[in-house]
Amino acid sequence: MSVRRAAAALAAGAVLSTTAAGVAAAAPSSTPSPVKVPAGLYGESDPTYDGVWRQSLAFLAQRTSGIQPADQAVEWLLGQQCADGAFTSFRPDPAAQPCDAKTMRDSNATAAAVQALVAVARQSADPDKATKAADAGVAWLKSTQNADGGWAYNPAAAGGPASPSDANSTSLVIGALAAAKVRPGMTKSADGKTPYDALVTFALPCTGEAVKDGGAGAFAYQPDKKGTLVANDDATAAATVAGLGKGLTARGSAPQQSPACADTTPPTPDRAAANGAAHLAARLAKTGHLNLPPMPGATDAAELPDYGNTADAVVALAAAGAKKEATGALAWLEKNAGDWAKTGGPGAYAQLVFAAHAMDTDPRSFGTLDLIKALNATGPAPKTPDNSEASTGADDEGGFNVWWIIGIGTVVGVGVGFLLSGRKK
Repeated sequence: MSVRRAAAALAAGAVLSTTAAGVAAAAPSSTPSPVKVPAGLYGESDPTYDGVWRQSLAFLAQRTSGIQPADQAVEWLLGQQCADGAFTSFRPDPAAQPCDAKTMRDSNATAAAVQALVAVARQSADPDKATKAADAGVAWLKSTQNADGGWAYNPAAAGGPASPSDANSTSLVIGALAAAKVRPGMTKSADGKTPYDALVTFALPCTGEAVKDGGAGAFAYQPDKKGTLVANDDATAAATVAGLGKGLTARGSAPQQSPACADTTPPTPDRAAANGAAHLAARLAKTGHLNLPPMPGATDAAELPDYGNTADAVVALAAAGAKKEATGALAWLEKNAGDWAKTGGPGAYAQLVFAAHAMDTDPRSFGTLDLIKALNATGPAPKTPDNSEASTGADDEGGFNVWWIIGIGTVVGVGVGFLLSGRKK
């Protein structure tokens, strides 16, 4: 979410004296927008950069507690989809301005929307419409897969030059594919590469210069101009979850164990995910939270907490079976993240809900906050809650642990012997 965080920071800079301190992962949706916020959209801030994103996260967070968003809210999200299945960050008047060749499609918004639509489809006013929209989003994502198996934030138009893949976009698409019951490990590019092939190329090793620079086991967003991988906490949290075949609403897994960094040849996504978890655990052990990177041109050396990425790290550690290492960060969020969430709005509340969900704690009793109540208050009143287990739909146990599946296939000698892991989505 690095690019989206930057866009949110730009949108919020004029209204937050602390700039990025309050906008890690979410623009301030509680601040009135100069752009008219459409009926049905969650939050009050300018939706130009994150309208589809925050709506999708809000839906997913609600579904983890068995809450179905209002039909009006679902219809707004459906109306944002382009005819080719893609989503942009936000379209102010989709009916008057259909998507054309110049419309900037957004792989992150599309991947989040797919996960959200899968989660809300069954209880929406038109389940078939929502399901078909999710399928169309998946089809578009598959059509924009790069030769290396990954995705760019803004994929090139058909026939245009490909934008380079990045760890965050690739991770989000893996989560979308898993949510839609499409096997990421079988989603191959024209060169026969899978999303996991791309994902491991962003992983730093556990030895050598990576240790010296404090980045052992981390993921980079992209190689820098010299081709060097630089550790990025945001990318590491996203790729750790994706390496396990999970998405935004990943649950904690068993057995619970302390992560350790170890290299394998060739690198595998589950090993890279474990290494990413080890890196995040080491980072959190220092202060109980992650910090924002320095803003470009900043002369102040003070470190500011990154609430959003700390929440993402909690999800990643829990998904990797390292709840113990995430406990301190969750407690820190419960104590300190309230003001940030109030400023950040639905996207921020959703990230905290995901952290609570991953750790099997009650989001309605998050420190002094009822996260679900606060989230619901940012948009149209949801439908009557359905708290049955089968209704949640956003439990990320519907993903595919691709390497467990491959292992089974190898044992039985079937080259394409892929099985569902039995997790629920």
